[in-house]
Amino acid sequence: MTDADDLRRLTRELLAAHPPATTGRTDFLKARFDAGLAWVHYPVGLGGLDAPRALQAVVDAELEAAGAPGNDPRRIGIGLGMAAPTILAYGTEEQKRRFLRPLWVGEEVWCQLFSEPGAGSDLAALGTRAVRDGEEWVVDGQKVWTSSAHVARWAILIARTDPDAPKHRGITYFLCDMTDPGVEVRPLRQITGEAEFNEVFLTGVRIPDAHRLGEIGDGWKVAQTTLNNERVAIGGARIPREGGMIGPVSRTWRERPELRTHDLHQRLLDLWVDAEVARLTGERLRQQLVAGQPGPEGSGMKLAFARLNQEISGLEVELLGEEGLLYGDWTMRRPELVDFTGRDAGYRYLRSKGNSIEGGTSEVLLNIVAERVLGLPAEPRTDKDVAWKDLAR
Repeated sequence: MTDADDLRRLTRELLAAHPPATTGRTDFLKARFDAGLAWVHYPVGLGGLDAPRALQAVVDAELEAAGAPGNDPRRIGIGLGMAAPTILAYGTEEQKRRFLRPLWVGEEVWCQLFSEPGAGSDLAALGTRAVRDGEEWVVDGQKVWTSSAHVARWAILIARTDPDAPKHRGITYFLCDMTDPGVEVRPLRQITGEAEFNEVFLTGVRIPDAHRLGEIGDGWKVAQTTLNNERVAIGGARIPREGGMIGPVSRTWRERPELRTHDLHQRLLDLWVDAEVARLTGERLRQQLVAGQPGPEGSGMKLAFARLNQEISGLEVELLGEEGLLYGDWTMRRPELVDFTGRDAGYRYLRSKGNSIEGGTSEVLLNIVAERVLGLPAEPRTDKDVAWKDLAR
């Protein structure tokens, strides 16, 4: 069993062999992965040491103190938070060794081809088809709301392989090369002015069967691993006290007393407490992850994240008065990441509207919490045992 002292020793050996001041960023990250210090709870040879997940903080603290470069998790968050745990759980040994290292280092950005124009909240109703042709699958369909598709090298993709099966049982999970012929990415301009999201058209895209993840028809089960990790990644990120959206409005309150009113003070106090409760709940959730896979609790965290961001950003705009109505820049851009705290209040207010949609709508997550956490009766579903091809669309 690797303990904290072992990890400190291994981290210092890495720093001695690859001094951050004289080693290129990518070379250092590759060496860190090969030393098993990327995610210590992963298996040996796949960036880890089979160590307890909680000990990752020991490595991170040593590297931060030494000024070592990071892998920019905001830019590669889909790969780290969604693709990697799914590949680890269901991938072949060849797939794990091919994809995990460049994913963690940041050499290959990932995106998620799940949602469709007619299958968002009801994701299992998806209609993108994958038809077997020898050792390949031919994929045709459309995906939407795809973050980072314009910079992604790979995608996690679910497609329908058996239209005669009920909707949850006729889906298969694939790893799709975004540079293949037939993959077309079009920007979707948002209310913020940016095109952070995209729509993706798949026309005769040929995916090798070697890039199938899990068994044929098991795509929904595989996708649950992705979705559970996605909600933890969105709602349960580690942040310091007054990190996230509560930070900017708290600073404005302290620095500009002329804006204060009694009513705004009470609302800010309520939201500050809610934000701190959510932060501490996220810490507890991450401790639970040490013992196993993420469960439905991540849906509760994501719900809280969306509500708090929208209420806090609304309060910030109101606190700023006329200034809150200004919007700094509506230039059409295709950014690589979302920067909530590095922009103005108007951007935070508009961008947070998407928090209750992305990563599962709040309405769907309420159902998950009700059924899987609280144990309430499930909603009646008349389509569970009907062949997908016979469903009304």
